Amino acid sequence: MIETWIAAFLTLCVFSFLYRENPFYRFAEHLFVGSAAGYLLAVQWHNVLIPNVWTPLTRGGDLVVLIPLALGLMMLARIWSKGAGIARWSIAFYVGVYSGVAIPGYMQAQIFAQLADAAKPWPPGAAGVNAALVFIGLITVLAYFFFSLPHRGIHGVGARIGIYFLMVAFGASFGYTVMARVSLLISRVQFLLRDWLHLLPS
Repeated sequence: MIETWIAAFLTLCVFSFLYRENPFYRFAEHLFVGSAAGYLLAVQWHNVLIPNVWTPLTRGGDLVVLIPLALGLMMLARIWSKGAGIARWSIAFYVGVYSGVAIPGYMQAQIFAQLADAAKPWPPGAAGVNAALVFIGLITVLAYFFFSLPHRGIHGVGARIGIYFLMVAFGASFGYTVMARVSLLISRVQFLLRDWLHLLPS
């Protein structure tokens, strides 16, 4: 029961922010951030540094692993104001390598795959309607983001239709985010009423 009471206390501390910011909320916030940072540090130590740096150095004598270790230590130079320039070299290298690896995969999985699906023949029935909507949405949204021509005439009509497709997509994404947060709220309220106060059956 000790764990249940601690969890209930921290949940109520976070819910107290609905009234106003107070020391209880700040305590729960700082405790969460600190414990998350400590957990992440332990995970990185056991899952990244030990198998990728320490083990190759001690067992195989692979000195190449010192290069990423040095780049990682250079990122920590941002702690000091005079070391910000050194940290930029490491961050620039990391961003460049990650962009070179991620952008082709993103282009293949998102843009090229969508273009290939839009070029396929539309099946009959409701699936054909869905395919037509996807194709019209793709063309009109691309027309909206094509700024080399003024949005007038046919191009302007397509751009305006693309705005509606974008608003529907953003609204659905926002609604999904809100429902995910509401699900978390329902989960915590169920915990308080069922596991802590025993007002709901298990």
